[in-house]
Parts: sequence; structure tokens; C-alpha cells
Amino acid sequence: MQNKDFYTTTHLIVAAIRVHEHQNNAAPSVDDICRSLSFSLEQGHFICNKLDEIEIIEIVRGAYGARLFIKDHLKIEEIPRAEKGSSLREEIEKFQNTKKDFEQKIESFQAEKAERQKTLFAEIESRLRQKTDAK
Repeated sequence: MQNKDFYTTTHLIVAAIRVHEHQNNAAPSVDDICRSLSFSLEQGHFICNKLDEIEIIEIVRGAYGARLFIKDHLKIEEIPRAEKGSSLREEIEKFQNTKKDFEQKIESFQAEKAERQKTLFAEIESRLRQKTDAK
């Protein structure tokens, strides 16, 4: 697939939803749309979730899986045409950075806990020594 802008990709997704609804008389799944547009499943989920956030489409999750419905196709025109959609790689890098930050917080918390435990044991030990020396 060529690297298209988010505006064009949004038009493709909405059109694919309409075509699938026309041909099958049923709302498509993300997998159906990805197959018809030759998108990877990850890319399809990423784009559909973005479109759901900006309320162009609606993802309805039910007993038979998630189905896509067009919510407000006019909002497509609010998307800047030259804007490149954030790529999956950028999103993965963001996720990895937040994960690293979280891991650093956990490590600092564990180090702080270990230090508190060490001082607590030292305090208990000194109290026990005082009691044994007093006897």
C-alpha cells in the first residue's frame, strides 16, 4: 500500500464500509475492511480506532465481534488533507517510551521500598541489641 494521507485513508475506510454493507446487507468487521483494502489487521484496527475517537465511524462490539458503522461522514472534511496520519511506528515508539517511564517509576519505588526496609531492619536490630544489653 502506498503511504497515503489520513484524509484519503479515511475516505477509503468509509467507502469500504458502504460497499460491504451494500453487498452483504450487514455491517462489516475490521477484518472485512482490511481484506478488501489490503491493509494489515494492525493498521486497520489503528485507523478504525482513530476514526471512532473522532466520531466518523462507530465500532460496536457485540457477541459476534466488533462491527463498523458510519456515524458522521461529514467530519471527514474537517481532517486536513496534507496531514499524514501518525504511523504505527510512531505509536509503538510512544508506547515504548511510556512503558520505559513506567518501568523507571517501578524501579525507583522498589529501591525506595528496599531502603525503607533496610532502615527498618537496622532500627529493629538496634532495639534488640539495646534490650539484650539491658538484661
